[in-house]
Amino acid sequence: MQSLSVTIDMNSGFCFGVVYAIQMAEDILEEKGYLYCLGDIVHNDVEVERLQQKGLQIIDHRQLRELKNEAVLIRAHGEPPETYQIALENKLTLIDASCPVVLKLQNRIKTSFDKDANIFIYGKHGHAEVMGLLGQTNNKATVFENTDELFRHQLPSKITLYSQTTKSTDNFYNIKSLLEEKGVEVEANDTICRQVSNRDKELRKFALNFDKIIFVSGTKSSNGKVLYQVCKSTNHNTYFVSKVEELKPEWFQKNDKVGICGATSTPMWLMEEVRDALLMMQI
Repeated sequence: MQSLSVTIDMNSGFCFGVVYAIQMAEDILEEKGYLYCLGDIVHNDVEVERLQQKGLQIIDHRQLRELKNEAVLIRAHGEPPETYQIALENKLTLIDASCPVVLKLQNRIKTSFDKDANIFIYGKHGHAEVMGLLGQTNNKATVFENTDELFRHQLPSKITLYSQTTKSTDNFYNIKSLLEEKGVEVEANDTICRQVSNRDKELRKFALNFDKIIFVSGTKSSNGKVLYQVCKSTNHNTYFVSKVEELKPEWFQKNDKVGICGATSTPMWLMEEVRDALLMMQI
């Protein structure tokens, strides 16, 4: 008889943008046997390793400049205009798996930039998506990660506010309110992906139903770090693992109800492996 009851959160796992990018990659790998991808296709090391074994070759922007007459996958995070220019010059075929939500945001930022708006972007410095957004403004927009950083800037009387698609909607509208309290006129553009932003509410409900929570995510995933903290704040018996080998029997007691959940960059097959390992575990 198994001593643990284990349930996977079926709302966890890849968002549709990541599903789309990985499906495109797998189709081409099956046909050609190899494919270049600009940056990690997803911020999950074990999923990247799985695809690399199928022939996926991860390159950076320096390597892109040296590559010619090849096909290159653009991942869901999107890319700045410079990448497309390099592709033209090097006769590269771009397989564009940019998420539609990201592309919509890029287009709106470009429109605002063309109107000489003062653009502020709530997002993580250096994140792939944010670099693509900045590129729409010739890197002239202001990126900030929190309100402390925002208010260190000399703010104009009117700003056009955008956000990385995976940020919290509550935080976005709180930033808008704080700016308005300081007398700044704000044109707020909410293009946050609801499939991602709603995960925090869904996870809070999920985490309350179990004795222990195993949160599965890659260590590079910004979304994973945020959602792990959501689970941890709801259920203090929450443990972070990036692979099955990191599970520890001492975390559990006999008859524990265990919930497994993950980031938008966590593959379902990995959560299933974690479930199977837990069911085999001797407590």
